[in-house]
Amino acid sequence: MQVLSTLILCSAGLALAYEVPTNLQEIYKSHKAVKCDNLLAKGFSDGGKGTDMGYCGDIDGAIFLHSTSKGGAYADMDVDCDGANNSEGGCSNDPSGLGVTAFQDEVKHFGIKDLDANIHPYVVLGNEEHKPSFMPDKHGMEHLSVMAIVCGGQLHYGIWGDTNGGTSTGEASISLAKLCFPEEDITGDSGHSEKDVLYIGFTGKSAVPGSKADWKAKDSKTFEKSIKSLGDKLVAGLGSARSKSSIKASGSSFTTSVRTTTTTSTKSGASSGAPAGTSKACRNRLGPLRHSLISLRVCIDRACEEGALARLLAMDRSAMLFC
Repeated sequence: MQVLSTLILCSAGLALAYEVPTNLQEIYKSHKAVKCDNLLAKGFSDGGKGTDMGYCGDIDGAIFLHSTSKGGAYADMDVDCDGANNSEGGCSNDPSGLGVTAFQDEVKHFGIKDLDANIHPYVVLGNEEHKPSFMPDKHGMEHLSVMAIVCGGQLHYGIWGDTNGGTSTGEASISLAKLCFPEEDITGDSGHSEKDVLYIGFTGKSAVPGSKADWKAKDSKTFEKSIKSLGDKLVAGLGSARSKSSIKASGSSFTTSVRTTTTTSTKSGASSGAPAGTSKACRNRLGPLRHSLISLRVCIDRACEEGALARLLAMDRSAMLFC
């Protein structure tokens, strides 16, 4: 019995995300439920009453937020609306939004008056004016540098764009929160409460995109795309798992509280089952289709040209959900 092919295209409004590479999957799993050996600062809150949050330096060339709660966790994602247009869109109900970010004077050099939380996916990192305090630039990070964020089982890129005037941690611009959790009710007064978000800041000047970033972008995906190549390079340079161990990366399932993704390797030159003329990038993503006649959930991005999608419609295969 033949299985009818069904193609369901996601609406243009849904957020696109990047797959978490194997080395970053291993880093996520190996650092979460363990004690931070190189604790740079501790005693911070997640925006609530606890003081279990800290800044960890266990990954060479990087700084990340880590929690001691529940045997080890990462951070949540509260929403920040500071900067230009701080009361626009989903930020209209933000009770604490400010009209300026910490690095406003520096970002002006790129032709904008300030970061816009509705457009620029930025992370609030560092705590000033209160005790305990911690500033990442005292430990090698540069202002407006690229950061990697593992959230919702996917990878996104943002920048270090603001600091906190108190002792709270785990905060990001509303545009980054919406990229990470498109199915949640994200507003200026409502974020993501689970401590499963890994924020990684990179040390050194090589993490600064400078004028190569599209600071004048009109939406968050356009800006993120402009820093993706640098982000990919920085993530690839992290190695795998704990810096002081030799845990070998594997292709096992990567799970957070929201989604599950599985890394699948395809031998070079192997047929993906895609129609002739399909681009290499598209064939790589369609490889798993040839192994199954059941419904598959695969990711298609703009690398798959319209012609290839049209040819797929003619294929007599199982239902394919493109999301």
